[in-house]
Amino acid sequence: MKRIGSNSPFEEYIGFSRAVKTKYQIAISGTAPIGDNNKIVGIDDVYEQTKKCFEISKKAVEDVGGNWNNVFRTRIFLTDISRWKEAAKAHGEIFHSIRPVCTFMEVSRFIDPDWLVETEVDCGL
Repeated sequence: MKRIGSNSPFEEYIGFSRAVKTKYQIAISGTAPIGDNNKIVGIDDVYEQTKKCFEISKKAVEDVGGNWNNVFRTRIFLTDISRWKEAAKAHGEIFHSIRPVCTFMEVSRFIDPDWLVETEVDCGL
């Protein structure tokens, strides 16, 4: 099993990996829209936050030797499900030819109140 981290300031405190690669798949943990400077990307912009989450996840998949085209499941968590179309637009742009199974769900809140979305990604090998 291979584990990698990212620049999330929460990894050490919580004790999680950004990605874990097993013999058959790569799992990407819940990913928030945190930029390289540890600042939230896209304040009040679900579309930009969703794109950032998937950008972070794509890098993690590639960092453990995976292929983004093998993504088979995505999960999108929103604090306001009425804004699902904004997240769906970003998802559609990124996954239009890959077409993984996908779930959208509403949650009450995230660790940071400026996060509007978090994503999870599962990728086959």
